[in-house]
Amino acid sequence: QVQLVESGGGLVQSGDSVRLSCAHFGPTFNMYHMGWFRQPPGKGREFVAAITWNGGDTAYSDSVKNRFTISRDNAMKTVYLQMNNLKFEDTAVYYCAADWAGDGTSWHPNNEGQYDFWGPGTQVTVSS
Repeated sequence: QVQLVESGGGLVQSGDSVRLSCAHFGPTFNMYHMGWFRQPPGKGREFVAAITWNGGDTAYSDSVKNRFTISRDNAMKTVYLQMNNLKFEDTAVYYCAADWAGDGTSWHPNNEGQYDFWGPGTQVTVSS
């Protein structure tokens, strides 16, 4: 069983930077692709960023490209989301998710159905 716990959220101002962390509790972190999703107030959950099991490839939504950076530290079993130049519309609950890479299926980073485990989420509020 895998547990994911996000941290690093809070109240920030427009233009600020924040780094979210997602700690992975369970075996074989380095066999999971990892993703970040978010759910803005009153809206559905949306893809933000993802990284392959070995960090060799990343993907971003158009809305965060060139502002957010996803990275991972397999030794620390943690995935990060560095968020720069935050905007009011980045306000959301941010979720970390893990997609088992050992089943040989193709990587579809923005497909929620690919992910096997989810964290409880962390709130990021950006004041304008």
